[in-house]
Amino acid sequence: MKVHPGMEVASLTDVGCQREDNEDRFGYWESADDSIFARLGRIAVVADGMGGCEGGQFASDIAVKCLLEHYTSTGGNDPQESLVAGVRLANTCVLEKARLNPALRGMGTTLTAAAIVNEHLYFAHVGDSRLYLFRDGNLQALTRDHSLVARLVETGVIRSEDADSHPQKHVLTAAVGVSDEVAPDFPPQPILLEKADLLLLCTDGLWGQMSEAEIAGILSSNQPDSAAQALVQLAKDHGGPDNITLQILRVT
Repeated sequence: MKVHPGMEVASLTDVGCQREDNEDRFGYWESADDSIFARLGRIAVVADGMGGCEGGQFASDIAVKCLLEHYTSTGGNDPQESLVAGVRLANTCVLEKARLNPALRGMGTTLTAAAIVNEHLYFAHVGDSRLYLFRDGNLQALTRDHSLVARLVETGVIRSEDADSHPQKHVLTAAVGVSDEVAPDFPPQPILLEKADLLLLCTDGLWGQMSEAEIAGILSSNQPDSAAQALVQLAKDHGGPDNITLQILRVT
């Protein structure tokens, strides 16, 4: 895969320590054609599937492929609009697959996608996979979890420091493929990236097993490839109960 100058990219997925199957998926795309690249930029996606009888694997795979196909065919005029439309189309694709195969009914997936076009970041997000921006030593979550615990924190029912130990912390309030309509989160305007900015897309198998301080420490002291390996290893050292997937993009 050709990566145009200006960005370092590292991607990694691991089944973890307690699962037999990996229901996470990721995708990365940029065109080798310079004129297409100037119009569409690059796009990275992560997804964490759910559902029995291998449904989660189907849901995450379908969602990532559907979103990438939509974006790469329509993304040039308005990247943000294309990302949001791609998430909605992915929702339709997952639902249709489940309708055609009763064994897959109930499957769904998180979906978090980031596109970088001319140094501007666009994203769309459903579920509890996350997109982080690491800048000047500070780690900031750009996405908000669509989960029961996040809603309880937002409404003041529980304290944020109690969220990680809450017994229902993995219960989602929104996902791709579980209802006819999906409303992805997206930024009100694109974010202008700066030199040395680092983006981290990851599933909850990563961020759920470590603190943000631990993530920041690894990102600050490693190149993208070694940071990806170190983050996955730390998640596994902490038990690795879930699949672990991440993509790191560093502006050079």
